[in-house]
Amino acid sequence: MARGADGTASIYLWDWPVRLTHWGFVLLLPAMWWTAEEGEMERHKQLGLIFLGLLAFRIIWGLVGSGPARFSQFMRGPAAVIAFVRGGAPAPAGHSPLGGWSVAALLTLISLQIGLGLIAQDVDGLFSGPLNHLVAYETGDAAREWHELTFNILLGLVAVHIAAILFYLLVKRNNLVTPMISGRKSVARADSQPQPGSVIAMVGAAIAALGLVSWVWFGAPPLVH
Repeated sequence: MARGADGTASIYLWDWPVRLTHWGFVLLLPAMWWTAEEGEMERHKQLGLIFLGLLAFRIIWGLVGSGPARFSQFMRGPAAVIAFVRGGAPAPAGHSPLGGWSVAALLTLISLQIGLGLIAQDVDGLFSGPLNHLVAYETGDAAREWHELTFNILLGLVAVHIAAILFYLLVKRNNLVTPMISGRKSVARADSQPQPGSVIAMVGAAIAALGLVSWVWFGAPPLVH
């Protein structure tokens, strides 16, 4: 941890697995929209599986990864959220109590969106998700409608997320974007260097995510015969 002459400290806050999944989500979301709008459903399906892999990795990394990436580090109860909103609690270096719930909401909606896409089918029933064969026709049809609705809700939450980033940048003079690019953040108080994630945990998370994507790609065959 490097400390400057003004007393600020530069800490390595966001490791590259967090940054990779974050910016992967940023790129994949509009790509998923565009492929659906243009009727590029095979490409839409392929991108969706990549999205699933990144999502699975991020969730696992939120359990076994670096300190700032773990849900246990930034998911706080109502009292902590209220205290932070009222200004009675110092802002943490990573996700704030309110920001933590925003991240959880985004991951939940993305999970729902992808899950619906896996079983959905188009209006004519000519194209379907890789797990559509596991559900009834009516379920796949309903999943398509919910898939579209959930995407609109997700867009609304993304807009709120962007608005919060702009608020922090313009009003609080706290740049949240640059640390998500470089991984490093300058903090005013004597924060200790966050706990890094282990290479073994990272490889294990990647293997698990890849295994899930492969299993879905092959139509979720029974694991036990």
